[in-house]
Amino acid sequence: MNKIKPLKHFSKTELNNLPSRYRAHLINSCTGYKSANLLGTRSKNGISNLAIFNSIVHIGSNPPLLGFILRPLTVPRHTYGNFKETGFFTVNQVHKDMLKDAHHTSASYALDVSEFSETKLTECYLDDFEAPYVSQSKIKIGCRYVNEYEIKENGCLLIIGAIEHIYVPESIMHEDGWVQLDKANTVAAIGLDGYALPILIDRFAYAKPDEEPKTSL
Repeated sequence: MNKIKPLKHFSKTELNNLPSRYRAHLINSCTGYKSANLLGTRSKNGISNLAIFNSIVHIGSNPPLLGFILRPLTVPRHTYGNFKETGFFTVNQVHKDMLKDAHHTSASYALDVSEFSETKLTECYLDDFEAPYVSQSKIKIGCRYVNEYEIKENGCLLIIGAIEHIYVPESIMHEDGWVQLDKANTVAAIGLDGYALPILIDRFAYAKPDEEPKTSL
């Protein structure tokens, strides 16, 4: 019988005493896979900006809302400044073939430098929406900024966006509206700098208390 290896334990005190970068990697990765998306914005001066985020979350479907976490405004946040000026941003899902350029957008460029010009990613504008989309992205969402909430414990902001446009390939959509992301080679983020390619295992019907889970694929 294989012996179970002991778990590595970090107490609150030990976590607080860890080197900051080690602690950031540990906390960011041990909570599981996250989404990998590029947020596209444009300043009033017409300079586009692109930044990778791993904190996009579903807020609600009626009305359609999403959210993401923005770190404290102790340094300039170009994405934040742009959508506060214009009121709009886009969410562009990252897939395997655009991964290297997508991660490159995490570099700290000057305000007057567009990440589009420093990568092979191409900006495009759809249906007169003010913020730029990423041409290479297979799933694109256009959002209007609606609100923000300060997380008092650490100074981060929860940004809320209203979904106004969604672009999805019909080939990866099911009849009930479900989008099969593995068919788009959508990647998931692990912590701050790791990425994985998830594979669909199963999909289940609506769960009921007195019934065994049923596969719906």
